[in-house]
Amino acid sequence: MFGSNTFSSSRFDRLPTRPRWTLHKAEKVLIATVNFNLNEPPHITFYLSQFHLSQPSAMVLTTFATLIPLALAGFASALNNGLARTPQMGWNTWNTFACNISESTILSAARAIKDEGLDKFGYNYVVIDDCWQADQRDPTTKVLPANPEKFPNGLKPIVDEIKALGLKAGIYSSAGTMTCGHHIGSLGYEEVDAQAWSNDGFEYLKLDNCFSSGLFGTPQLSYNRYNAMSMALNKTSGDPILYSMCNWGEDWPWLWATEIANSWRISGDIYPSFNRDDDRCPCTDITTCNLQGYHCSVSKILDFAAALGQKAYPGAWNDLDMLEVGNRGLNLDESLVHFSMWAMVKSPLILGNDLTKMTNQTRAIIKNKHVIDISQDPKGSPAVRLWKKTERDGNTQLWKIGLSNGTYAVAAINISESPKNLTISMNDVFYDEYLEGEDLDMQLWNAYDLWKDVDFSKDPAVSGQVRMNDMKVRGGPFKGSLPDVTVPMHGIKLFKLTPANREANAKAQKRSGGEDGLDRRTRKFAEMKPSRIMGSQSFSG
Repeated sequence: MFGSNTFSSSRFDRLPTRPRWTLHKAEKVLIATVNFNLNEPPHITFYLSQFHLSQPSAMVLTTFATLIPLALAGFASALNNGLARTPQMGWNTWNTFACNISESTILSAARAIKDEGLDKFGYNYVVIDDCWQADQRDPTTKVLPANPEKFPNGLKPIVDEIKALGLKAGIYSSAGTMTCGHHIGSLGYEEVDAQAWSNDGFEYLKLDNCFSSGLFGTPQLSYNRYNAMSMALNKTSGDPILYSMCNWGEDWPWLWATEIANSWRISGDIYPSFNRDDDRCPCTDITTCNLQGYHCSVSKILDFAAALGQKAYPGAWNDLDMLEVGNRGLNLDESLVHFSMWAMVKSPLILGNDLTKMTNQTRAIIKNKHVIDISQDPKGSPAVRLWKKTERDGNTQLWKIGLSNGTYAVAAINISESPKNLTISMNDVFYDEYLEGEDLDMQLWNAYDLWKDVDFSKDPAVSGQVRMNDMKVRGGPFKGSLPDVTVPMHGIKLFKLTPANREANAKAQKRSGGEDGLDRRTRKFAEMKPSRIMGSQSFSG
């Protein structure tokens, strides 16, 4: 790509035509060549090559991470469905039921969403995962019907009932010859399957990554395979279909999936463990992972997500996999970390528990409106990890996310086996803003503990949400630091930070009844021209 300027589009006129690095050290580099015909999608070739560059490989990969999406953005057939402007929310059959699904299983869950009031919190997709398929396609139409024993009436009546409840139905397949449950996949039948699902009224597709016939190992191979379904979904005649890629982080989807999917998995499959090591999830570094595996713990997946926040934005999200809240394996504190951090990093919130047998503890977690508001905040900026202490130094982490209206959320996580007492430095929290010229660390901030006073023995839909004012941390407003933060073992402290001065102004405004907090006489004075008030002096109000 750097050997010559091969781009015919003016979008690439400013790209360098020569390498700016000197020959020095052997590095393996991801190369992308793009041949453009403005009347067709680009032909994109990815390959690994050995280069001698003085620049470290991380910098090289960062450069290509910028160029590859640029190359795809203007010319590839983007999904353009207008969906998932905030991370999708719903429920999926797999974590609890795996292949043991039926019409009754799915409709019972859909009715539970309504009965529990979960739809009011944003959970509106009901996704049928693997094992719904018949043993063969129709010999004439090639359409894949549903398993007649599990679904004697087919899938459309189920979709119709889900829609009648005010919800949306989702379906599953694999970008391979078979699904992970050894059923018929969609590879080579993308347009047939997409239109069949559209005809049935589905509005969500989870596309897995099993049995891909060797079409993986480079970003180009995976991109082409998953883009085939993206283009097929674009051609359907029904409602737009949210496209959830489940390719386990294989071939770095955060570099190329943003234009063709609404979300993409970043790791092997989750299972309900907080930090248990499991050889079936062998990778420790997401950038060099060649065997994603499964049985990945909550903390390992969170580690994988730490560097990927910059890759996600409204309509295109990193997917940390389905939620395990309410399933065996996670205690209360671990479940709070799991749910809170999936919200912080803007992962889809797809429930995986049995909705018909929930405890009040599970209800209190998945119905915490204040945490869900972080996930669904329209600013659409995922959290970043500010620091991670080693096990020797306490095994704690600090995360931050910027929210709408100048507010922030901060999460202190304790991965260790004992409680930890921390002081959260506002300099750490607002260092990026400091570099941009804002001294937010020296401002006054009110802090709200978003799990404070939550009664996990009660259903918040019945007992009511804890009011934000009741979550306010005593001793504030805070300047410089948030001291004496005790984080339980395998636990989290999740705070929302709001500018104290703004809150004071809002209270004054409410007392005065004026939109700007001024009484009538003062407002009239403030609206006078500066020259009438202060002569030739400047006026700032």
